[in-house]
Amino acid sequence: MPKIKHILVTGSSGQLGQSLKAIANNYPDVEFTFVARTDLDLSSEQAIHDYFQHHHVDLIINCAAYTAVDKAESEPTLANQINHLAVKQLAEIAKYQNTKLIHISTDYVFNGQQYRPYIENDDVEPQSVYGQSKLKGEQALLTILANNGLIIRTSWVYSAYGNNFVKTMLRLGQERDSLNVIFDQVGTPTYAHDLAEAIMAIVNTETFNQQKVATEIYHYSNEGVCSWYDFAKTIFELSNIDCNVSPIETKDYPTPATRPHYSLLNKAKIKQQYAITIPYWKDALHACLNQLAQQEQH
Repeated sequence: MPKIKHILVTGSSGQLGQSLKAIANNYPDVEFTFVARTDLDLSSEQAIHDYFQHHHVDLIINCAAYTAVDKAESEPTLANQINHLAVKQLAEIAKYQNTKLIHISTDYVFNGQQYRPYIENDDVEPQSVYGQSKLKGEQALLTILANNGLIIRTSWVYSAYGNNFVKTMLRLGQERDSLNVIFDQVGTPTYAHDLAEAIMAIVNTETFNQQKVATEIYHYSNEGVCSWYDFAKTIFELSNIDCNVSPIETKDYPTPATRPHYSLLNKAKIKQQYAITIPYWKDALHACLNQLAQQEQH
């Protein structure tokens, strides 16, 4: 099969979309089209249909998602449209146009009650509307697109772009002397830049470029494990911010959506299949903080 020449990235204003945009110049042989909601509105079935009447690409990387986890509890229809029905439609278009599709999913498809890192075929049991909508999206893609699809579940995404835990902690750390952060939710942060690099590494393999590669699910996050409390402490240490962090339990910080207490992802499959080296989460965080510091200087 010919190498992938034209890639469409949805959700271009999100963290992963912007991270892919930042490394696109490293792939001069590939034409990238980055679309935000104004270009391709995934909340509208008609808008998706109309867009693909006029556009044909080799690969769609679907970074777009409804990610407001708590808000989804009160907006289930919208979350379902973007995270499930739009994915179903993209899968149907990919099948019809013979296009490959990489779709980004989440650790929230699991119930978070396990004691070892989740592998791709572990039982799923989402605990929130967001998690349920993302799972339905996965299932629709797997049903429609037997070949040429790839689902990557990830967790705790942050970057130098948009709103995320790292940027929130940096802001609050400057504003306050002390913070309470949850310590009984454990997982691994994912630097969106590293995930973007991993996606492009996959795209450039012969395996992925084959005509009929079977659709599969993979897990990707940075290496290592921490709680949100550990994450916050490390952000302040690496940034030399003097803010006292106290550990609290999830029950002390109630939210509309239930989050998994344990959502460590086993990444053996993606590492073996695509020979990907994954950075340790503290090293990745250090890289992100450096990027944020450089942005402030310009």
